[in-house]
Amino acid sequence: MYVIDEILEYLQYHPMSSRQDVEENILEKVSTATVKRQIAKGIEDGLIVSHGNNRSTVYSITPKAHLLRTVNLDSYYAKGIDERDVQAGYNFDLIRNELPRIDMFSADEKARLVECQNVFTEHMKEIVPGTGAYSRELERLGIDLSWKSAQIEGNTYTLIETETLLKDLKEAKGRTHEEAQMLLNHKSALKAIIANPQYFAQLSLARIEDIHSALVENMGVEPSLRYRRVRITGTKYQPLDVESQIREAVDDMCALVNGKDDPYEKALLALLLISYIQPFEDGNKRTSRLVSNALLLAYGHCPLTFRSVDANDYRAALVLFYEQNNISAFKRIFIEQAEFAVHEYF
Repeated sequence: MYVIDEILEYLQYHPMSSRQDVEENILEKVSTATVKRQIAKGIEDGLIVSHGNNRSTVYSITPKAHLLRTVNLDSYYAKGIDERDVQAGYNFDLIRNELPRIDMFSADEKARLVECQNVFTEHMKEIVPGTGAYSRELERLGIDLSWKSAQIEGNTYTLIETETLLKDLKEAKGRTHEEAQMLLNHKSALKAIIANPQYFAQLSLARIEDIHSALVENMGVEPSLRYRRVRITGTKYQPLDVESQIREAVDDMCALVNGKDDPYEKALLALLLISYIQPFEDGNKRTSRLVSNALLLAYGHCPLTFRSVDANDYRAALVLFYEQNNISAFKRIFIEQAEFAVHEYF
């Protein structure tokens, strides 16, 4: 970790600490001058706030730092589920007050994503929408996305078995019908998005429900907003359990996403926040991935399949967001998958 990351981590758990406290307790042993410089830079970047004057000055981190600071996942998960200091309840300020005030991506990250879009634009000059080549690429992308999205949820179909199922409607031996249904539903939902991508340029609860309904068809899952509690395996975070509050949270999320200009930022927010709100009794993460891709397609960007992501890494980054509202690990996955997608497809 960089010195600034260690300083932010220490202040996260020890707010209102002095410069001397910080210097003595961070793992990276550096000079007093370095600590002073790093704290000053953190204040300049809007990550640290000072309280008091001169020798009595103490420091804490800002909401921006809470969201963006780099977190070492190995260290974080070295503590068990009942040992971690987490925000167990829904953060009502997150969508309304904190996320609207920050840029999700740094200047370097934005440059990487701009390059992704440039690569995709060049590739699309060679593949005309509506042609056989375009359709074949969409089919290949759809198979990869359906397989990986289902695998993240514990579906045991292999990629080859998924291809056979989606192309030939032949279920794999030794797999359950429910697993096949999940994959077939994913194909249907993606097909509907591709047929009318502009429908999702402006996000709304009704449009999210359209995607969710397609994903859970014939799976015994209520397609509308949930009205009872849900619990998430592996974390003490508990989503909202009042239907009116869930509806309000989704509306706030849609307003936030629709108010952003950058399609990548829209897609990342939808990916994180639908999972965080958990508006449905099941299928929330699958819905978040397809809504995110619907936004990318609506604005002429390459969809993400997450094919090269380790499912455990994906879940770990998401749980970090649930528990700390920190986007660093998940944002890294998102950017890496954007780079993977534009070189792998089309």
